[in-house]
Amino acid sequence: MPIIYLRGLTGKHRQQTADRQLARYLAFIAGATNAGGFLAVKQYTSHMSGIVSAMADNLALGDVGLVMTALGALVSFMAGAGFSAILINWGRRREQHSEYALPLMLEALLMVAFGLLGGNLEHHEWLFVPASVMLLCFIMGLQNAIITKLSHAEVRTTHVTGMVTDIGIELGKLFYWNASRHDESKPMVRADRKKLWLLSSLVLLFFSGGVVGAIGFKRIGFSATLFLAVVLVILATVPLIDDIRAAAARNSR
Repeated sequence: MPIIYLRGLTGKHRQQTADRQLARYLAFIAGATNAGGFLAVKQYTSHMSGIVSAMADNLALGDVGLVMTALGALVSFMAGAGFSAILINWGRRREQHSEYALPLMLEALLMVAFGLLGGNLEHHEWLFVPASVMLLCFIMGLQNAIITKLSHAEVRTTHVTGMVTDIGIELGKLFYWNASRHDESKPMVRADRKKLWLLSSLVLLFFSGGVVGAIGFKRIGFSATLFLAVVLVILATVPLIDDIRAAAARNSR
């Protein structure tokens, strides 16, 4: 990828086109991580609605252990989102080029950590499976917060329920028959076609990432996380190098 393209994709100077392109990359990675993680730990980690429902069900059934496991996953997702916000705001206050690249680089490192944890799942399942679930939830929260802050809460990459709901709303507007189209006193119902295409592409990429992630984990195991980590490193590197160069230039004066 050209350096200028990557700088525009994850740097601090944003354009709406770059926001949408980055969201598509991250939707694919989220889908791959979610599906691959399910094969590894038998739990989807982007689906907080399901986790909260599981907490309620297990509390009613009196299974305190599973309640605490679900609570740990929920807290980890929130912690990831919170830590992402801390990194972005820290970079923004210091006028860093890498305000959005920092959490992406952290996500890459955590992907590698998840891959390393995977080697111990069979030997110490009681410890490493809950730890892996919490780590994946932290990664999902971290990534979702990046796009949420970057797009001013207009786009999310792991919340497929919300995206499908918005797609349904736009389709409803698209197929609405404006019977009173000649009555200027009543506004026309019009679909936002750009938004509809963006959301549809995000859901499709989440699904495609899920297929790739599931196949990758099935065939090569936890080594599949290295591919996702490399993609994230490529996306994040240029703004980080820009900050290193700027710091070196200031120190040399």
